[in-house]
This record gives sequence, C-alpha cells and structure tokens, in this order.
Amino acid sequence: MASAADRMSSSISLAKFAQATELRKRLWFTIGALIVFRLLSYVPLPGIDPTALGLLSAQTTGGVLDLFNNFSGGALKRMSLIALGVTPYISASIAIQLATSLSPTLAAIKKEGESGRKRLNQYTRYGTVALTIIQGYFIAQGLESFGAAQGVAAVIEPGIMFRIGAVVSLLGGTMFLMWLGEQITSRGIGNGISLIIMAGIVANLPSTLFNLAQTARQGGGNVTDFTVVLIGLAVAGLILFICFMERAQRRILIQYPKRQTRTGMQADRSHLPLKINTAGVIPPIFASTLLTVPLTITQFAGKNVSGDTVWGSTIIALNQYLQHGSLLFMTLYGLGIVFFSFFYTAIVFNPEETADNLKRYGGFIPGIRPGKNTELYFDYVLTRITVIGAAYLTIICLLPEYLVSALSIPFYLGGTSLLIVVNVTMDTVTQIQSHLLAHQYGDLIKKAKLKGGRLR
Repeated sequence: MASAADRMSSSISLAKFAQATELRKRLWFTIGALIVFRLLSYVPLPGIDPTALGLLSAQTTGGVLDLFNNFSGGALKRMSLIALGVTPYISASIAIQLATSLSPTLAAIKKEGESGRKRLNQYTRYGTVALTIIQGYFIAQGLESFGAAQGVAAVIEPGIMFRIGAVVSLLGGTMFLMWLGEQITSRGIGNGISLIIMAGIVANLPSTLFNLAQTARQGGGNVTDFTVVLIGLAVAGLILFICFMERAQRRILIQYPKRQTRTGMQADRSHLPLKINTAGVIPPIFASTLLTVPLTITQFAGKNVSGDTVWGSTIIALNQYLQHGSLLFMTLYGLGIVFFSFFYTAIVFNPEETADNLKRYGGFIPGIRPGKNTELYFDYVLTRITVIGAAYLTIICLLPEYLVSALSIPFYLGGTSLLIVVNVTMDTVTQIQSHLLAHQYGDLIKKAKLKGGRLR
C-alpha cells in the first residue's frame, strides 16, 4: 500500500511538472546558461602556450588558489577567459555592502527602493570592472615570466600587447558571467551567481573522485581503500548535518489581539521563524573571496620579484604562510566567516523594522512590550542564534580542510564546497516547489472562475 501511494504521489507531481510550462522554460534556460559557462571555461586566453599550463598547475597545486580554481570549475588552471570567475563581482558586492552600512549617503540611496537598488548595482559593476583590471594585469604580468626557470615560456609573445589582450579578455569573461548570473536569477531558477559557483564545484567532482580512487589503487601516500570509505562516510555525514542545521529554526510566538468569531472571542497566534544560519552560504563565499583576491595578485606577481628585496621577500613569505591548510590561512578564513555571519545577518534581518511592523499590525510577543522592548528581544535572540550559526559554518568549513591537510590527502572537496552545493541545491528545489505550488493555485482559480460562469 505504501509503495502504491508513493508511486501515485510521484506520478501526480510529474504530471504537475509536465503541465507547468513556465517552470520548464525557466529550467531549460538555467541549464543552457550553465552549459555556456562550462564551455567558456575551456576557451584559453589569447597568447597562452598550452604546454605551459601543466607547469602552472603543478606550481599552484596545494596552494590557496586550489579553492579559487575549484570555484571557477578549473578555469584558473586552464587560464581561460573566465579564469577569475565571479570573484571580482563578489568582492565588489562586499565592498558596496560594507560601504552602505558605514556611509549615510549610500544608506539613503538604499532606502530609495527599486531606483536605489539599481544605483547600488551599478556601483557594484564599476567596482567589478576595477578589480578585474587589477587582478587581470597581475595575472598577465606573472604569466609572462612563469616557466622561465624551466626553460618553458607560458606566453608566446610577452609584451604590452599581451597584457592588454589578457586584461580585456578577463574583463569580458567576468562581465559576461556577471550578466549571465543576473539573467539566470531573473529568467531562470535560483540565484544565478550561486548556481555558477556550484556548477564549477560540481564540474570538478568527477575528476577529484577519480584521482582519489586512482591514488588509493596505486597505494600512494596515506590514501588507502579504507581511507576512501572513511571520506565517503564523512561526506555523507556532513551533508546530513548541513541539511539539519539549514532547516533548524528558533520560532518566536507572536500573538494578535482577540477578535469576534462565530464561536466567540478568539486570539490569533503565529510564529516568527528565525533560522539558526540566517546568513546562509554567504559568509564562506565572502571570506574565501577576500582571501583569494589579494593572493591571486601576490602569487602571480611573486613570479616577477626577487627574494633579495624587501617587497619580494614579503610577497614570498605571504604566499608561504597562506598556503592551503596553513595555520594563518585557517585563522583568517575562520575570522572572516564569523565576521560575515554577523554582518550579513544584520543586513538580512532588521530587528527595529520587524518590531515596528508587529506594532503596526497589533502583534506582540507574550511577556514583551511592543516597540523598543520587542526590538531588543529580537536582537537578543538573533545574536545568540547567530553565534551558533557562525560556529556551525566555521566547523563545517575548517575541520575538513584541516583533516585533509594534516593527513596529506589529495581531496579538495572541502566543507566550503559541500556547504555551497547543499545550500544552493536546497534553495533551488524550494524555488521549484514554489513555482509548482503557484501553478497549482493558478489552475484552481481558473477552475473556480469557470464554475462561477456556469452558475450565472
């Protein structure tokens, strides 16, 4: 009986999906856009010698840029047009959001509604252009001298023309990805930028698993068949833990004044759900982006400097101490996650505005006076659950990275990547269910109108 009921419910859901033409169009648009993103990751920069790309990969393996390369779907390793991915756009978004919270002028622009949002988005685009030009120039400069010690030139014809061409190509690739992400958000399903990052991570997953299995088969290093099984169990456990924490809520009881009903006076009650992880996947993305932007510059610029100078020795020491899994990298990464957890939660949830809305509609928290006391209570609860959320994000992102680095296991699908994939998948599935529900209600309204017409 249970299996028959399950088959019937699945057939009904499939039938609803087949009838939702708007949802199908959005899904096909999203899939097509992600395919375009993957194809662009194989288009190399003009003037690059493909034989030198293997040397570049060998030099950067094990460094912090592995995380950056994972987010870009291997585009950095191949030095493609979208080697920088959406990292400059995310960095510019961080800068604008920080400036909005600090500058009264930008805060006033944000309160203007749709027009203010468009102005801030335009400022974000300007910042994206500036950051892409800076990063692209240092990448081009580093590529010109890369491989010289091995007698292999990464650039066929070094010079000012190559640098200009590389910067323009990287700028075009990043701006196109930014536009593609906005199109996915408006015409597809889910958040476009998050889906692009997730697509890059998932694209590297098959090769990562194959390399891990190959290493275990050959008996290299600390990797054995038992280790592979443990990694699989750990990944499954992390996915379950992430799903549990992302669904966890602190529900605050909201009561409204009594009103007259057929059965007498009755008070309405509802709950205000506050997620334990209100910031979602934003803190790890922001923290990793802030680390990879300067390190992209220093690691590629470091190929042109000498250790005899103060500037050169500083860059070399910075690259050495900020290696993937190092103590300094883990500390900065963890502090960045904690900071952005509180910062982004303060942006997403405004206790003062929520308290004013409750007071306007007559709602109150039992035992708490409306107005300022309700605002303080919201801030009290939100601060404490954000501590739990920040600790959860830090553990998920840093513990797998530390274990993989300490055990010297060549497995770069860390907690950050898992967190992004699980979160984006859950959000996308939720949006698909919302579209299906809206389509179902639309059909019910149409049927009700038809029945009403017949009665008349």
